Amino acid sequence: MKSFTYNAAASRIIFGVGAVKSLEAEIKRLGAERALVLSTPEQKSSAEQIASLLGPRSAGIFAQATMHVPIETARAARAVAQELKADCAVAIGGGSTTGLAKAISLESALPIIAIPTTYAGSEVTPIFGLTEGGIKKTGSDPKVIPRVVIYDPALTISMPMNLTLASGMNAIAHAAEGLYAEDSNPVISLIAEEGIRAMSAGLRRVGEAPDDMEVRSNCLYGAWLCGIVLGSVGVALHHKLCHTVGGSFNLPHAETHAVILPHAVGFNAPAVPDAMQRIARALGAPHAAQGLYDLGKSLRLPQSLQAIGMKSEDLDRAAELALQSPYWNPRPFTRGEVRELLGRAYDGLPPDA
Repeated sequence: MKSFTYNAAASRIIFGVGAVKSLEAEIKRLGAERALVLSTPEQKSSAEQIASLLGPRSAGIFAQATMHVPIETARAARAVAQELKADCAVAIGGGSTTGLAKAISLESALPIIAIPTTYAGSEVTPIFGLTEGGIKKTGSDPKVIPRVVIYDPALTISMPMNLTLASGMNAIAHAAEGLYAEDSNPVISLIAEEGIRAMSAGLRRVGEAPDDMEVRSNCLYGAWLCGIVLGSVGVALHHKLCHTVGGSFNLPHAETHAVILPHAVGFNAPAVPDAMQRIARALGAPHAAQGLYDLGKSLRLPQSLQAIGMKSEDLDRAAELALQSPYWNPRPFTRGEVRELLGRAYDGLPPDA
């Protein structure tokens, strides 16, 4: 067994149907009085319900969160938080809203309570991202980890089914790369395999039983585990490509992960056979990369970058950007190999593995 270091993130987790009712008590527990409620424009009604639930403890609503956290939006949110004298932030929604809360906390140390309604996983990680001038930059800082995460499976029912499925594949991507991260360890590998198993099993059932709370709970449980992996160990080529392609060309985050994941896993397969065995076992498939591709296909998720808005003329630029400040990866890669991988993902071909 290789040597390793294990660090545990310190978020308080409240899990269960109806768990959102504990929100006011959790705000009191933080010693806070004025919560700024954050959401995307599409989820403003959810933010209004949260604000109503809080009553006088709601300082106001900022419903302008958007994908990849543009720096302008982050600055506007920080200004509103300061103007309203907010002493905590409540993020209701997915990774975009949690990311905005982190951008506020990064400079103000405002404590965050996250209420995920997707399977993004960012609510239990120190990772943040900001997009400026068309370039998405990511970083890590423990102070942006939400202090409390409230997982209420009932709140995920309103998530459109296409986002439900794509968001689940996004979560699986976190766990898959965690299995072959440079700083992987036995504990996180156990969590990663269980996360992939729970999430893939849930995704196969949720389309047929969207209102089944047990199915929704299993998916949210899987998302939590996959998020723990993302927050505990590093990422590799897959996440670099998704950050590059998604942030620089404004593609939908979860769908970008769903398309690229089988190809990145397939590329790395020869270098990390043990990780591939774990992924395949968790999926109940003979091969990891093909199993991921087949799962996405069975869920009727987009199979190509072209289908989610990528332009063929941008592929060369994407390959160049991916080699700028590259993430560690278990298999070395060249620009030509990255361009070929992106080309297969653009065309929706099966993974080359």
